[in-house]
Formats: sequence, C-alpha cells, structure tokens
Amino acid sequence: MTAPRVAASVGELVSYLDGICHLEGERVVIDDVEAFSRTAIKDIAWSATFSDSDEVVEAARWLVWEASQELGVRSASIHELYMARSRDEYSGWSEPAINLRTQVFDMASAGCRAAMELGAGSPIWELARSEQAYTFQRPGEYITSVLAGAIHAGWEGPIFIQGDHYQWNAKNYAKDPDQVTDALHQATLNAMSVGYGNIDIDSSTLVDLCIDTLDEQQKVNYTRAAELAALIRENEELTISIGGEIGEVGKANSSPEELRAYLDGFNREFAARAGAGAIGLSKVSVQTGTSHGGVPTADGKVAEAALDFEVLRELGIVAREYGLAGAVQHGASTLPDELFHKFPEAETAEVHLATGFQNFLYEHELFPAELYASVEAWVNANCADERSEGQTDVQFVYKTRKKALGPIKRDLWDLDVKDQIIADQQEKMKFIFEQLGIRGNKATVEKFINAPVRHKPLPASLKA
Repeated sequence: MTAPRVAASVGELVSYLDGICHLEGERVVIDDVEAFSRTAIKDIAWSATFSDSDEVVEAARWLVWEASQELGVRSASIHELYMARSRDEYSGWSEPAINLRTQVFDMASAGCRAAMELGAGSPIWELARSEQAYTFQRPGEYITSVLAGAIHAGWEGPIFIQGDHYQWNAKNYAKDPDQVTDALHQATLNAMSVGYGNIDIDSSTLVDLCIDTLDEQQKVNYTRAAELAALIRENEELTISIGGEIGEVGKANSSPEELRAYLDGFNREFAARAGAGAIGLSKVSVQTGTSHGGVPTADGKVAEAALDFEVLRELGIVAREYGLAGAVQHGASTLPDELFHKFPEAETAEVHLATGFQNFLYEHELFPAELYASVEAWVNANCADERSEGQTDVQFVYKTRKKALGPIKRDLWDLDVKDQIIADQQEKMKFIFEQLGIRGNKATVEKFINAPVRHKPLPASLKA
C-alpha cells in the first residue's frame, strides 16, 4: 500500500486532489467521494499533521473541516442527548469516551467502523489538555485527525469531539491562581474555536478536604468551574456539553453529600454569572476507586481496581435529580473486561478510556522491539525526575511511556505493521462498545442531536 503523502506546499497539496474535489467560491465540492474518502483524505490528514509549512497545515485543516460539512460528518455537542437522558427519555447504555493519544487518524477510523458495525452513533473522541503537550497535538490538529479518520471510515452523522480534563494544576494555582485560570480560559476558547462541541472542566484539584464543611471544601472547585462554564456560554456557537468534576481521580471515593455541595454551589455561582435561565452542566465526573493509567505492580502488571459500582449508581441518581445525564467514570480502560457491562447496569452516563488502548499498542506482539527500546531510552533520559522511590524499572517505564508518544509520533503513524494492530484495536473498541450497551443507538442519537452546517472562511493560502 502506498504511504500517504505530506505536501511541502499548498500547490502540491492541491495537486493531490485533482479530479477528486475542487473549490467553488469558498466551498469544497467533492467530485469523487470514494477516491476522496479512500486515499485523498489520507494525504490531507498527513499533510495537516506533519507538513513543515504552516500554510499547508492551515489549508489541510480547512479542507478536512469543509469536507466534513459536505459529507455530513459534523462535529457536534452531545448536550441534548444527555438532557434527554436526564428526563428518562432513554436509558440502558453508557457513552464511551476514548482518548486517542496516537495514531489518531487510524484509531478514529477504526473506532467509527466498530461503531458502524453495531449500528451505534454515540462514541466520544477526546483528548485531555495534559495529553496535548506530551502527544504533540493541539486541538486544531486533533479535531482534524478525528474528522479525517471518520470520513475515511465512511461515517455519517454527528461526531462528538471532547476536551477532557481542562484541569487546574494545584501547585501552580497556589503560586499564581490568575495566571493558571487565564491559561485554562484561553485553552478552552481555543478548543471551541476549532470546533470542539464538548468540554470537561476539572477544577477538582482545588478541593480542600482539610476544611470542615463540604461547601467550603468544594467552594474553589465549583466557583472556578462556574466561571469557566459562563465563559463557554458567552462564546459558544452551539450549546457546548459541559462536564464538571468533584473528586480527583485516584483519590478518595466521592459521596452523595459532596456531589450535592458541589452542584448547589455551582448552580449558585453559575446563575450569578450567566443568568438564572442559562444552561449549566450536562454531567459530572466522580471518583469511585479507579486511577488514571492503572496502578502497575512490580512486575509491570496492572493491579485490580476496587471500583464501587453502588457508589457510582447512587451518585448518578443524585446527578439526575439536578437535571444532569448522570455520573462520569474516569480511568476505566485498564479494568478487567468482565466489568464493563456493569457500567450501564449502574446507569453510568459516560466512561472514559485511554491508557488501555495505549497499552494495547505498546504491548502488541507486532510492536517493533527496537522502537520500544527507543521508548525506554527516551523516558530514562527525559523522565528520571518523575521516578518514585522504590519503583522498579518496569513500573517506571509503564508510568512514563505515554510521554514518548510525541517524540515517536511519526513513527507510529507510519508503522509498517500497524494495519493488524489497528484491526485488533478495532475489535477491542467493538467489544467495549457492546459491553457499554451502545449497539443500535444511532437512531436515538440522531433523534436528539442536530449537527448544523458550520462553514469556516477560506484561508488565504487557498485563495490564489
């Protein structure tokens, strides 16, 4: 198979598309949908990701966005679907939200194919703000890769792209709260400007459990969340689905009392800033016993998490009392396969999945040994200060190898054995989708979700 091409100039990029699509005024017209979706979209996606020319990147991103509008593969907000769940107009499934840290084009394509096989329409494709840095992909690149992968898969309908964990760093916040907050605000506006329809606000790192009352413990958390939510409402083009969070993942389990304190406080502060009738949160993340990335044992295996599904169920009930879709579970991808069906049984609104897919890639039998050796060498050279006392070499590499995804990004996108790895990832996603109950939900999704056409201005590089 011919490798995708990376254009060095806008003229070269346009030449790849001759006879496949063309411009009419400021719109893309696709003349050959099959050729565009099969091969041209790869050239555009690779150029958007790896070209050294800023003009090429700009043009490629615009082409993908406009093609997505033309083909009906439109970035959307899941808000109205979640509101329908809050009204008990449907139930029985949990939304999978998958963090695509690498091989984004191929992974998004595989995930869309898996969903299509099941008649599912609701997977969420997300990237945490922290992941942007170490995976070398900013929101404009990420949404382009996801949309391009969806087009390649033949996806039709709304597609949900989410900013996960737009999070305050507690240590930095203690030193300069305004600087950290302003950076979060700008990052959020940037994600919205490129087309994200869903943002998860995570100010749970600012909870102070040393204070006596629950309201005071949660006060900084809900106040900062309300400020950012109001900013989103002030600047949104469509109604963004906004998530809040009460318990930092990996810490103590959340309680119904904590959740009520957070939601009561958030609603007060949000109404004061956005107005009494403004649309607030659609969901809330809680802690029920998981840890991001899992906890590696000395031999490199992942320790079994003591996830409390009853707590998760109780918190979901409370969340729906407040008009939300329910509770969100983070850190789930490293759980045993036999647990996933329990999430819809507990009426979990959304389940976040990240490290398990990364682990699947690194630990696949076809993953090149020499490339993994370079990962180990990179983390030993660049992450030594993150090593905890008593950590084995295997534990250290397990916890830090995600940070090598950026440096080896092109290697992973061009991996000559990736087809089988991606096919196996697709089966893994299909299994999880099935377990989370989203088979056959496409009609319900499209009943509640409207993804309007949203054009973007033609970039100067394509006007010549």
